[in-house]
Amino acid sequence: MRNVPVAEVDGIDRAVLAIGTDYPPDHLLPFHRHRRAQFLYGATGVMRVETADGTWTVPTRRAVLIPAGTEHRVAMAGVSTRSLYIEPAAAPWFPERCRVVDVSPLLRELVLAAVDIEPRYPAHGRDADLVSLILHELARLAPLPLDLPLPRDAALRGLCEAFLDAPDVHAPPARWAAALHMSERSLNRLFHAETGMGYAQWRRRACALHALRLLGGGMSVTRTAAALGYQNPAAFTTMFRRLLGAAPTRYLPGAESGAG
Repeated sequence: MRNVPVAEVDGIDRAVLAIGTDYPPDHLLPFHRHRRAQFLYGATGVMRVETADGTWTVPTRRAVLIPAGTEHRVAMAGVSTRSLYIEPAAAPWFPERCRVVDVSPLLRELVLAAVDIEPRYPAHGRDADLVSLILHELARLAPLPLDLPLPRDAALRGLCEAFLDAPDVHAPPARWAAALHMSERSLNRLFHAETGMGYAQWRRRACALHALRLLGGGMSVTRTAAALGYQNPAAFTTMFRRLLGAAPTRYLPGAESGAG
């Protein structure tokens, strides 16, 4: 199925529904939820999924697992998706929180093929076997460290969301502390309490994840480093590799996924 709202087919008695959707540039899907669990794969572009407790950045040819009933919104940059909507009983292993995952070449081809099968595929035969194999492959997915916790404190969350739109690795904590009418020490304590990270750690991770969007859009490593406030590409690359476990070039358009 292609460009079909899942609500129109959600009642079909099949464990998995596969839908391909093409979105306009810089599209924002407002907060919503699904009865089924969702495997949201980005065939093109970069996505940022947000829930009440965090964000997950999804580069091209990776996917995010969204548990059933989880309210979320999705910011998209040049995105075409392939989604699997899965009956919760068919995937009891599904995580309780969103999770970005690497996608193997095999699973990628299976998902692309699933979009072209009839939604009421026969219970036995080639299409049913394809779906069964997909469910086996989904259970073996490797997680990627592409999440960023968000605070529930309203004032701090507002500052965090504004930062995500224009991140700067050198943004001083004094500015945030002044906006919240507290000391820098209190700001750091609040960050730890709300996100499990200190201010500086959260800031670096937010910058690294924003870099994925810039790199995915074709920006060079040098220009991405400058956009985030790094003095040179080497410092940016060191930070990126330390936090995300791979070089920035892995996320440039045309780079192959490291999944086997």
